[in-house]
Amino acid sequence: MRALWTAATGMRSQQLNIDTIANNLSNVNTTSYKTGRAEFKDLFYTTLKRSNIVDEEGRPVNLEVGHGVMPTATKKDFRPGSFMETNNTFDLAIDGEGFFAVVLPNDEVRYTRDGSFKLSVDDDESTLVTSEGYKVLSEDDDEITIESGLTDITIDDLGYITGRDEDGELVDLGRTKLVRFTNQEGLLSEGLNLYSSTTASGEEIPIEAEEMQSKVIQGYLESSNVQIVDEMVKMITAQRAYEINSKTIQTSDEMLQLANNLKR
Repeated sequence: MRALWTAATGMRSQQLNIDTIANNLSNVNTTSYKTGRAEFKDLFYTTLKRSNIVDEEGRPVNLEVGHGVMPTATKKDFRPGSFMETNNTFDLAIDGEGFFAVVLPNDEVRYTRDGSFKLSVDDDESTLVTSEGYKVLSEDDDEITIESGLTDITIDDLGYITGRDEDGELVDLGRTKLVRFTNQEGLLSEGLNLYSSTTASGEEIPIEAEEMQSKVIQGYLESSNVQIVDEMVKMITAQRAYEINSKTIQTSDEMLQLANNLKR
């Protein structure tokens, strides 16, 4: 009976849907988290009778039976979240398109919109790093270092970092690297608010200061873009869909039981 297997595919798909929604809700307070959405497609069809019109007579439509549903993708929604003021010097938010670039201990580059950066102190110099200690890259693909004694550290809208030395002179500390992608939905989520580029996303495209349409905001962080009410509605819908598929399996089982009892 096709209904048994068809309903089973529906239950498996709705389980994935619930898993995706649960992950969204659990990350409602995660800095710069982007909502995920499960996407589905129907499976292949068995054509019992084909449409056949001859001399304006015959069957105008096909007689087809589907075989259920399959998950095809979990798409990230990269719409910006709201901005939360922190007043911390090295907290940065990107208003618009773009990602910060960080380098892992194995020299691989990853990308993030989480700008909650810290200073890693080493003797007379400090390096701008993430909470895990990954170094933030400058536009020259170097680490960003800040000498001791500098005050009034300022990061402007274009990502340029400056400070004042003991004589009150302005010191240029470089510019944070900002990149974009042709298809940012193709980025691979790796956890820790990090993404890696893939063939689907394309290679990183540096955002030059002269052509920059986004804006770096110092002293703010981007909040998660999860909408709790929307996720709760989706969860209820997925729960009902899971329930009705389980009812289909029960009904199919009862029909098979009736058929088996016909010989008695």
